Amino acid sequence: MKKRIILLSAMLVIVLITAGCATIDNPNYITAESTGFWSKYIVYPLSWLITTVAEMLGHNYGLSIIIVTLLIRLAILPLMIKQTRNSKAMQAIQPEIQKLKEKYSSKDAKTQQQLQQETMQLFQKHNVNPLAGCFPLIVQMPILIGFYQAIIRTEGISKAGEFLWFDLGAPDPIYLLPIIAGLTTFLQQKIMMSGMGNTNPQMQMMLYIMPAMILIFAINFPAALALYWVVGNIFMIVQTYYIKGPTIENVKVKDGGAGGAKK
Repeated sequence: MKKRIILLSAMLVIVLITAGCATIDNPNYITAESTGFWSKYIVYPLSWLITTVAEMLGHNYGLSIIIVTLLIRLAILPLMIKQTRNSKAMQAIQPEIQKLKEKYSSKDAKTQQQLQQETMQLFQKHNVNPLAGCFPLIVQMPILIGFYQAIIRTEGISKAGEFLWFDLGAPDPIYLLPIIAGLTTFLQQKIMMSGMGNTNPQMQMMLYIMPAMILIFAINFPAALALYWVVGNIFMIVQTYYIKGPTIENVKVKDGGAGGAKK
C-alpha cells in the first residue's frame, strides 16, 4: 500500500510537470499532425475517442468525458483487480512477516540474509508476489496521464460551452465540482486503507495531502478535468468496495495460501 501511494504521488507530480506544457492559456491543442511518440500515439488517440463519442452524442463533450472515463476504467479493471487482490493477500500475511522480523531482529548481514530468505519462502508459500501490486499501477500511469492531457489539449472541449452548471473549458465558478473531486479522492483512499490496522504517519499524511492537491488542481484547471476526476473516483470507490471484500481483520490466511482467504 505504501508503494502504491508513492506511485500515486509520483503520478500527480508528473501531471504537474505535463501541465506546464498544456495550460489554460497555452493549451497546445492536439491534432492528427502532432509529432512525438507521446502526442501521436497516446494523447491523440484518446483525444480522437473523446471527440468521436461527443459527436455521436450531439457534440456533448460532458457526456463524452463521462463515458470515455468509464470505458478506460473498465479497460484497466483486470489490472486493478489483480492489484487489489495482491494487496489484500499481502495484508493478510503481515502478522507472519512481523513475526519473522522479530525473530531476526539483529541487524548483522547474516541475520538479515536469513530474514530475506524466509520472507521469500513465506511469499512463495502463500503465492504472493510483493512486486505485483506495483506493476498494474505503472501500466495505468501512461493511460491516465495521457487521458488527462487529452482533456486539456482537445480544442473541442475548450469550446464546448456549458455542461450542467459549469463551462467545460473553464474552472468551475462555484467550486462545487472541485470540492466533490477532493471529497471523493479522500473517500477512495479511506476505503483502500480500511482494514490495514495502524498505518504509518506517512500514509496518514497522504490521506489528506492527495485530496487537497486534487482540490487545488481542480479549482485552477478546466472543469472538464475535475469532471474526469469525479467520475474516475466514484468508479474506483465502487470497484474497491466490491473487489476488496471484508477488511483484513476478518481475513484468515490458510495453509493453502492467501488465495484461500475468505472473501
